[in-house]
Amino acid sequence: MATNKQFHHGGLKLALLRAARDLLDEEGESGVGVRAVARRVGVSHAAPVNHFKDRRALLTALTAELIDDIRVDIENRLKTVSEDPVTRIETIANVFIDYGAHHPNRYSLLWRYDVVDHESEMMRSKSDIIYDFICDEIDKLTTGRNIDRDTIAIGLWSMLHGYIDLKIVGMFEDRADSVTGEDRPRALVKMFRTVLDNYGL
Repeated sequence: MATNKQFHHGGLKLALLRAARDLLDEEGESGVGVRAVARRVGVSHAAPVNHFKDRRALLTALTAELIDDIRVDIENRLKTVSEDPVTRIETIANVFIDYGAHHPNRYSLLWRYDVVDHESEMMRSKSDIIYDFICDEIDKLTTGRNIDRDTIAIGLWSMLHGYIDLKIVGMFEDRADSVTGEDRPRALVKMFRTVLDNYGL
C-alpha cells in the first residue's frame, strides 16, 4: 500500500481525483466514495481526509475539475471559428452535446445538487463560467436592442440540457434529421438559429 510520503506537492490529491474520475466513468456517481478512491490509489482509508473531509467534498472537487475541462474545450474550439456570434454560440452548444455523448456520467454529475456543494466557494467561482460564455456571445447580438439576453440564453441552455439529459437516460435514439440528414443534436442547434432570426438577430 502506498503511503502519503510517496506523494509530493499535491500528488495524492491529484491521484485521488484521477481515481474518482475513473470510478465515475466506470460506475457512475454511486461508485465514487472516499474509501473507493483510497482503495483505487492504494492508500489507507484515512489518507484522503487531509484533502476531502467527506464524499460530498470529493465530488465537489471533481465537479469543479469537470467544469474546467469543458471551459478549456470551449476556449480551444472558439479559437478555430470566426468571430460571428451565432457560429460561436453553435460551437459552445456542440461542446455540451459532445461532452454529454462521450461522458454521460460526468455530465450528469454536473447537475447533482444533492451530492455536490454548488454553494461552496469553489463552485460559486466556476458554476457561471459556461453560462457566461453563451451570454457573452448573445450580448454581441443584442447590444442596443430591447431584448432580454437571459431569455435567449436560458432558452438555449434549457434546450441543450433537456435533450442531453433525456438522451442519457435512454429516451431518445440516435437518429438523423429526415430533411437535413444531420444528426439530431446538431439539427437542434441549427434550429436555434430560427429563434435568433425571430428576434431579428
